[in-house]
Amino acid sequence: MYSDKANINILTSLMVAHGVRTIVVCPGSRNAPLAHNFSVCRQLRCISVTDERSAGFYAIGLSLASGEPVAVCVTSGSALLNLAPAVCEAYYREIPLLVISADRPQAMIGQLQGQTMVQTGALAGIVRHSVTLPEPADATAQWFCNRLVNEALSLMVSPASGPVHVNVPVSEPLFGFSAETLPEERVVRVHRAVATEATMSSLAACVAASPRLMVVVGQLPFTESQRSATALERLRSYAVVLTDHLASDCRGVMPSLDRMAMLLTETGDYAPDTVVYVGGNMVSKSMRTFLQGCRPANSYVVTADGKLTDVLMTATDIVEATPSQALDVMAAALDGKQNADTAWTERWHGICAQSVVSGCDPEYSQVAAVREFFKAIEGSDCCVHLANSMSVRAGLLYADRYVYVNRGVNGIEGSLSTAAGFSLMSAVPVYCVIGDLSFFYDVNALWHGDLCGNFRILLLNNGCGGIFRRFGKLEDSPALDGMVMARHNTSAEGACQQNGVAYRAVHEAAQLADGIRWLTHEQCPTPMLLEVFTDDEEDQRVYDSVMACGHRR
Repeated sequence: MYSDKANINILTSLMVAHGVRTIVVCPGSRNAPLAHNFSVCRQLRCISVTDERSAGFYAIGLSLASGEPVAVCVTSGSALLNLAPAVCEAYYREIPLLVISADRPQAMIGQLQGQTMVQTGALAGIVRHSVTLPEPADATAQWFCNRLVNEALSLMVSPASGPVHVNVPVSEPLFGFSAETLPEERVVRVHRAVATEATMSSLAACVAASPRLMVVVGQLPFTESQRSATALERLRSYAVVLTDHLASDCRGVMPSLDRMAMLLTETGDYAPDTVVYVGGNMVSKSMRTFLQGCRPANSYVVTADGKLTDVLMTATDIVEATPSQALDVMAAALDGKQNADTAWTERWHGICAQSVVSGCDPEYSQVAAVREFFKAIEGSDCCVHLANSMSVRAGLLYADRYVYVNRGVNGIEGSLSTAAGFSLMSAVPVYCVIGDLSFFYDVNALWHGDLCGNFRILLLNNGCGGIFRRFGKLEDSPALDGMVMARHNTSAEGACQQNGVAYRAVHEAAQLADGIRWLTHEQCPTPMLLEVFTDDEEDQRVYDSVMACGHRR
């Protein structure tokens, strides 16, 4: 039996019709009628997560793993605000996330009622659309409710994907469940225009006439990286393609954009005349800074919704298309053509060749642990999530496959929860490589009874936010250790015992290979965590030596 509340039943029916199949539900009383509806609907899978901060990122992980929209449902009041970091990440990563918040009736807002705040528009600026549903009492109100839900669910996936917020007022009594079936609701579907070579004729003509063509590929969803792979391979025979494993699933270690930027000398020797930027964030700030100084004559930005996202601060044209659509058109325009400036492309190819990390044997450190980890999983069928800061920077030196990273906002929070949520939808091992501050900030990700042995964590613990040591002008500041780097003496062992996670620690080089082998090859029914303890100053020294290893100027 379903809820007596018409708005809840309309929402549930349309969620199913629009392809939402998974919902992360957080506990509460005001959203209990919603939770009930979702749990009795056979087309929906409910996953319970107590901490709303973690729940939002669980939903992101589930969406990344399934390639489908995922919902997260919370009760009224500040519970909604706890989702904000995850919603923000989904917004900038263009991840389809349906945020559902229960609310009190409008008459009760601002009247000092419990768990009550202004929820309408609370996530403005980080959602693609926000609606507050009526509590329908007649046919017109039911039509209005239907229209609002269709609007929100359509804008969640078109013209670009992203989070939407549906606020659901629920009047008392809350717990009436007498509806035998869900209503057959009118479904409004969006039919997008498909970008073609004809609609992108300007782009095609420009790249065909550019002897110094550069394609920069920021972070792509995994499915889009697969769709783009063939076109990128064809483009490499003519253009310089700058990308990394946030956008590519090609097997093998790729050139490090940070190492590449260290080798670039005179801007004029390497400056492109045309740049095409597709995808989201790029990790390498040094490469981004170099490209911002190049000032190409033509600079195209490809975005699904036509928004100007001028990462390189040089944009001259916007192309409304998906990355794979634009790359396919460019590859077709260049078929059979020979580049007129082969000296320029050869200079870049030389830089690329030098920027692959090889022949370096790092001493015991976080970098050594990451290198050992990627060696251990070489050729295996698994998924890798990298947390931000040094985890992603070390990881991209050795990654041999596509990696998932929360680079929408690059925040410290949520990387562990994202990987945990992903593991619930994955049939293969899911690894999360994460630093200590990010791990402890998100430790409630482990507080979930359905996590199992396919979820494995490599925790790099040097007792602080070591990346902040790289800001040289802070080295004499009294705030550096305690406030900026947040130095600590915490271990994950207790959290693992509390949450039923298999635990092992590494303290020296002699233990590292065996520890990594345990993490990647041991059969275990529960999640596993390997904590690698290192010294932050030694971590920085080794990282710097690896970055400089093998460079010839």
